[in-house]
Amino acid sequence: MAACIYAVTLRGMGAWYFQTKSPEALQTAVRWDPHNAQYYDALATMRHFYADNESPIEQVKLYERATSLSPQNAQFWADLGTAYDWAGNRDDARRAFERARALFPNSPEIQWRLANFFIRDGKSSESLQALRTVLRGGGVPSQDVFALAESVTPNKEAILEEMVPREAPILLDYLNYQAKTGDMPAAKKVWDHLLASKLTFELPAAFFYLDTLIQRRETQQLAEVWGTLGERFPEKVGSLAAYPNLVANGGFESDILNGGLDWRVAPVEGATVSLDSREPYEGARAVRIDFDGTRNLDYGNLLQYLLVRPNTQYRFSGYLRTDGITTGSGPRFQVFDAYDPQRVFEATENVVGTSSWREQQLEFKTTGDTRLMVIRVARPASGKFDNKIAGTAWIDAVRLEVVE
Repeated sequence: MAACIYAVTLRGMGAWYFQTKSPEALQTAVRWDPHNAQYYDALATMRHFYADNESPIEQVKLYERATSLSPQNAQFWADLGTAYDWAGNRDDARRAFERARALFPNSPEIQWRLANFFIRDGKSSESLQALRTVLRGGGVPSQDVFALAESVTPNKEAILEEMVPREAPILLDYLNYQAKTGDMPAAKKVWDHLLASKLTFELPAAFFYLDTLIQRRETQQLAEVWGTLGERFPEKVGSLAAYPNLVANGGFESDILNGGLDWRVAPVEGATVSLDSREPYEGARAVRIDFDGTRNLDYGNLLQYLLVRPNTQYRFSGYLRTDGITTGSGPRFQVFDAYDPQRVFEATENVVGTSSWREQQLEFKTTGDTRLMVIRVARPASGKFDNKIAGTAWIDAVRLEVVE
């Protein structure tokens, strides 16, 4: 009984000092409970962070003690591998890391550390294989994994084939990574790889890539990707097309996708956008914008991008109804070049007060450089003293057609 009480006391004192998390306290914890492998591992790690100039041999000994007391703990073996690496002992480091991986083969953390070791050891293929497991397991931001892989090899096709698993979420992450870094040829290869894999994914997952194509003025690829999405999601994207009208979902009969080449609504305080089935101009629904009267809004937050042809005559039309729109600046339609409004910029008449459905029309010709237009419902800020807009506007039957 006395021996049991003594052992419990030792472990309790060791645990109390261990909670303090300082090198001195951890050394005391080791003295109280010298058979606890966790204390040796923690002490070695703490010494590394608190004393960068200390000889790594002492840390190696502590980690070796931890693995001898707990030989089935993968984390301790990974820590020992790191210590061997600090000490310049690559062979022992590799054996320790391999032991850690054998004990816990699906651990993202251990695979991440192993990948970094392989990189320092000049083994790119082994590093990519380890990073593949990291991507599958999570725990490390995928953007960090992709950046590390590209530091290993400039061959992005090898990264795509050897490291990126054939899983839609990870492929989409890699697609967005390439798009964010601006390597659009690499992004296209990832996109083609995703399509060839026949994997399922949600439509909004492709919106970042589409937005990047818009920003980079890659209008040809934008058209191809949107067309492919129309084939992949006919019940969503496919149903928006109603040739010869180039406006997607111009009657608002489908839900707003809020991305791609469909309508987008950018939330803003002072205005709320919704779909309304009461008294549409045609069909079952119109879009409704409620202004709450609290702000002098410079509004342009309901919009759509449209692909157009250069040097082509177009006719725009849309129906607008209002109820109690205040101030001298009310809603209207604006149509302009997405990249340079000075090339083409047209606007319909200002509508205030209360009005029934009224058609608004415009005709314009694109320039030789115009390939992407924006249609939006706009309300420029008022310059008058009484400038806070209130009331409601409804939009329906929006069309853009080529004038033959």
